[in-house]
Amino acid sequence: QVQLVESGGGSVQSGGSLRLSCDASGLGSDFSNYNLYWYRQSPGKQRDMVAALTIGSSVSYIDSVRGRFTISRDNTKNVLYLQMNSLRPEDTAVYFCNAGGNGGYWGQGTQVTVSS
Repeated sequence: QVQLVESGGGSVQSGGSLRLSCDASGLGSDFSNYNLYWYRQSPGKQRDMVAALTIGSSVSYIDSVRGRFTISRDNTKNVLYLQMNSLRPEDTAVYFCNAGGNGGYWGQGTQVTVSS
């Protein structure tokens, strides 16, 4: 099974920034053929999509992160990024990258904790 690998999580104070990376090297040349997503999940809550980047380079965000988060991809390195600025405590969650959407490939998650 192909597994994506997230990194870059950690603990920051409100207003801080983090850049999450998703190593999709396991997808090889197929990386450029997948729509890519970042999801997050807090304890007791559903895993929700927060950002999407399509093969055609269309981007979308949930309202609560729009203007603060930026999703991008590097098809040469097979890496998906999520730049997170102006972080808030409500952004605290485990963040997962995904290729292919529902039924696609997932990473193991990386913890992001934002303190007040």
